[in-house]
Amino acid sequence: MEINLLEKTELRINRVELRQANLTDVAAKVASVLNLPRSEVLVVDVRSDHICLDILARTIDIRQVIGKEKILLDELRTVDGVVLQDNAYVDSSGILGVIGCKENEAAEIISRTAIVGSSLERGVLRRAIVFATGFEIEQKMIKDTNSPHLLAMLTRQGYTAQFGGVVGDDVNVITRKLQEAAEQWFGLVITTGGVGAEDKDYSIEALTRLDSKAATPWIVKFQKGVGRHVKEGVRIGVGQCGWTTFVNLPGPHDEVIASSSAITKHCNTGPIDKVALANDIAEVLREKLRCKNGGGFHH
Repeated sequence: MEINLLEKTELRINRVELRQANLTDVAAKVASVLNLPRSEVLVVDVRSDHICLDILARTIDIRQVIGKEKILLDELRTVDGVVLQDNAYVDSSGILGVIGCKENEAAEIISRTAIVGSSLERGVLRRAIVFATGFEIEQKMIKDTNSPHLLAMLTRQGYTAQFGGVVGDDVNVITRKLQEAAEQWFGLVITTGGVGAEDKDYSIEALTRLDSKAATPWIVKFQKGVGRHVKEGVRIGVGQCGWTTFVNLPGPHDEVIASSSAITKHCNTGPIDKVALANDIAEVLREKLRCKNGGGFHH
């Protein structure tokens, strides 16, 4: 069962002495025991009697960690330059602390966690938040008609939905807002605007920082560098992080309304297939553009 580490990602190896040890080997050994990619484990602090590692993953399957303390310590003893005392131990201030559970407790904890997690997941999946992006809304140049429409639609679908506010055209700010929404246990996060080809459009870039494998199909392509187009075209995006699904929609209100049918189709039951949802939204918008352009796109 996947659990969110809630930013408590550090593991401490206590009562250990390093003698010309290679920290890369130490991190690799921990990654191997926890069945994590080597790139997701990093030694971040070394002291005279302990070392601290950071797990870069935001979520982890509890079965990868629980009860693994003895195995981890035994494996670290095989690393050159790592000297562990007989009373060495591993701890964490967060959920990773389950690494110290006794083997006979692990099965019961996993079972209980699965029951609680299933109930928690159902609750998370029915929580939604909507963000509007763009300086024109931020500066009250135009009215935000998208957010009220989406909130009403989500409420009809049984979501507990709220407005997250207006976010400026800044990739770092958008990324932070999306990440915070996931950490606050929102199962569905929708943004409107910022998916175009101009230099002020950053919603897709923010999404792919959180999910490098996000589905980002093209709606229409342009000749890059012509006019205001600094990118190849317009995309929408659907990505995921743990239990949270992120959806990047265009800004025009008629396109948000058109996208609503696909969102309604995919977001009314259980976990969401990000590729299927992205493709359905993209096809709806492409068809809308075909109708606008008399049967074809302008490139």
